Amino acid sequence: MDTMSVNVATLRSATSVAGARESTRDFLDGLIPAIAVEASGTVVLVVSELVTNALRHGGGTCTLDLNAHPDSIEAAVHDPSPQAPRMRTPDLNDGTGGFGWPMINHLARATAVNRRADGKTISALLAR
Repeated sequence: MDTMSVNVATLRSATSVAGARESTRDFLDGLIPAIAVEASGTVVLVVSELVTNALRHGGGTCTLDLNAHPDSIEAAVHDPSPQAPRMRTPDLNDGTGGFGWPMINHLARATAVNRRADGKTISALLAR
């Protein structure tokens, strides 16, 4: 199978992050040929961060789309906020974050932020 895609239901809470990880694992487990364990872990981690960031900073709701291509996996998260993510100095003392977006950009082959009339879509292209 060359391509496969799934649209995960709208996510609204912190428990949705766990659901997004589970849905991502299920999606990856269904791929033929199978994805390497290390690549699978990276995809799940990036999805977790994208969904967490969308719920925390993007209006409290989001939708996750996953697409498999012959040599890559694309994770796209849609949220209602027009505000693009920004790099900031990670907070090592007060727990306010700053680690997720740099990590996503480090792990992904490419990231994109596309503004839409109803918010934005953040996409990460990851190795398969």
